[in-house]
Amino acid sequence: MRTTESAAASERGSLAYFGVLCFIAALGGLLFGFDTAVISGALPLLKIQFGLSPGMEGWLVASALVGCLMGAGIGGWLSDLFGRKRVLVLSAILFTLTSIGCAAAPEPHLLIVARLIGGIGVGIASMVVPLYIAEISPAHLRGRMVSFYQFAITIGVLAAYLSNAALHRYSETAAVEAGEGFWRWMLVDEAWRGMLGTMVVPAAAFFLLLLPVPESPRWLTKQGEDRRAEAILARIGGSQEAERQMIEIRETIAEERGDLGQLLEPGTRRALLMAVFLAISGQFSGINAIVYFGPRIFDDAGFQLGGALGGQVILGLVNVVFTVVAIVTVDTLGRRPLLAAGNTGVFASLLLLAVLFFVGATQPVPLILVMSAYLAFFAISLGPLPWIFMSEVFPTRVRGRAMSIATLMLWAANTVVCYSFPVLEETLGPAWIFCIYAAMICPVFIFVWKYMPETKGRSLEQLERFFRGETR
Repeated sequence: MRTTESAAASERGSLAYFGVLCFIAALGGLLFGFDTAVISGALPLLKIQFGLSPGMEGWLVASALVGCLMGAGIGGWLSDLFGRKRVLVLSAILFTLTSIGCAAAPEPHLLIVARLIGGIGVGIASMVVPLYIAEISPAHLRGRMVSFYQFAITIGVLAAYLSNAALHRYSETAAVEAGEGFWRWMLVDEAWRGMLGTMVVPAAAFFLLLLPVPESPRWLTKQGEDRRAEAILARIGGSQEAERQMIEIRETIAEERGDLGQLLEPGTRRALLMAVFLAISGQFSGINAIVYFGPRIFDDAGFQLGGALGGQVILGLVNVVFTVVAIVTVDTLGRRPLLAAGNTGVFASLLLLAVLFFVGATQPVPLILVMSAYLAFFAISLGPLPWIFMSEVFPTRVRGRAMSIATLMLWAANTVVCYSFPVLEETLGPAWIFCIYAAMICPVFIFVWKYMPETKGRSLEQLERFFRGETR
């Protein structure tokens, strides 16, 4: 009976199994979001305790981003060499180490080192997770499932905001009942340690859940392990679909050289330039200035710290809800319409934020409404679409390395934005910063109108042939 059921499952495939694989992989996105956002609540407390200068504030945030640059730089090479799964396991180990190191750091310089290690994990996960999901996904579900990775990032960001707000409230209200010793030190006297250390639980869970996850079938095919690859594809989409996909994958890989020179060929070069442009544009919209420095922006508007952290929670909820909108619509409406509409909303929201600070209308309701609008439009466009696009458009043999370059440029832009924000905020003020961000994303309108192809519904192999100019 079991043999018959197993054969029937192989014929049909299992969307449930596919969903579980995507869920486990996407936990890397949750940790990515948590690790990058949790510093926003800890930063005001660190500034008070250690008397941080604006430059040191920038370094505490940017240290993780420098690590992201390193992780993105090596992640693609490692994933092409050792496989997607092994590199994801490495990122889980780094996430666990950084959460312990941040919680125990005795002073800011060692905290920077710990955040650098965590950043390497984030950089690796940020390019390998969407790559893995794209390589196991059927074409008609790929955009939705890679968007699910962005959804996991927003859940991680929201979880960081919620835990920061809860720990801040606890440190203020439970000081008398907390007693003495380790937990008082972690959760009351130096509550930032609790904020930065809470990631150890999901990081350990990510590591354990990854162990039974299979390798990417496209990577296995590249290694000559066709039978294992076909078995994984059959379990996901059924045996007939697996046979069709394997033929397509073998034909495409046979035409690839796999050396770095392939990145400079016209088709791959074109795809790489487009992916890099989208990656940089998403960061220059200023999203991570709000994610990392949201409490500081609220402080400029006159909020108290508790209210600022509460405002961050509202923004996190908006980000989650509208990422769900992107997941539902990206494979039906397509990539280009979402990017055009979302970029328009982001541009208008940034200009409105600038106006609010110029005229001093930064009361809680208008400020949170406009920032929520900004995040809503970002969440349906510049948030998920760069990750979807870069996971779709590169040849299998160099996909890891090409995604590394695009992800590296994303984190480089992120580093520039986040390191410069405290300094620019001191010299120019928030109004002019939001004007700069609005100007930076104007070229996206031209990109969508003139250059960006629609990728929905096409297999990875079809897209590769399109960028080589073999199909339209």
